[in-house]
Amino acid sequence: MGSGVDKLLLVVAGRPVVWHTWALFEGITEIHEVVLVVRQGMEDFFSRLAQDGGFKKPFKFALGGRERQDSVWNGLEAVSPQSQWVAIQDGARPCTTPATVQATLAAAQRTGAAVAGQRMTDTVKEEDGRGRIARTIDRSRLWSVQTPQAFRVDVIRRALAEVRSRGLPVTDDTAACEWTGQPVELVESPDPNPKVTVPADLAVVELLLQRRAAASGREEPKP
Repeated sequence: MGSGVDKLLLVVAGRPVVWHTWALFEGITEIHEVVLVVRQGMEDFFSRLAQDGGFKKPFKFALGGRERQDSVWNGLEAVSPQSQWVAIQDGARPCTTPATVQATLAAAQRTGAAVAGQRMTDTVKEEDGRGRIARTIDRSRLWSVQTPQAFRVDVIRRALAEVRSRGLPVTDDTAACEWTGQPVELVESPDPNPKVTVPADLAVVELLLQRRAAASGREEPKP
């Protein structure tokens, strides 16, 4: 997004990106509390965001860490002791549908761990290290994984403890499960579920949010 830009706070469809993500979990009955992993000093901002959104579900804060797995670990440490299941979501992925969250949680209850994703449809090439094609990879078994990623709490804690003890960086939480041999069920997300990463993503996300608001008979707030 450029230096000094916090993509979570960019306004899309009348609200900050992260507001839409939070609102998604506010409305899902299977979710009983929300833990927000934030930078130090941002707690007041997010508290105001909850008040502005009329969010009623209990929430608490955890501080972000140096690496992704450190942030997730801090979030898990803040989860209520009685919680048995957890769904981990990118704050910058505001278009996830409730059905996808619910399907991923249901899959985690069967397997112990699950992740939303979509089958690869583009042809995938492997580079030779010099900017040329080395080979074409069979895409029939390839998935692009997203969030939510859902786990039994003890499963993801054990997996993250393993990669943290080895000093291994992982780009998503299911990669930690691979190190412990924990099966992870893939859940196909039937709807677009983009993550805000570059400026062009904002227009796509805004269109998706507006279409869903129209389909549900509600209006998104105007900026």
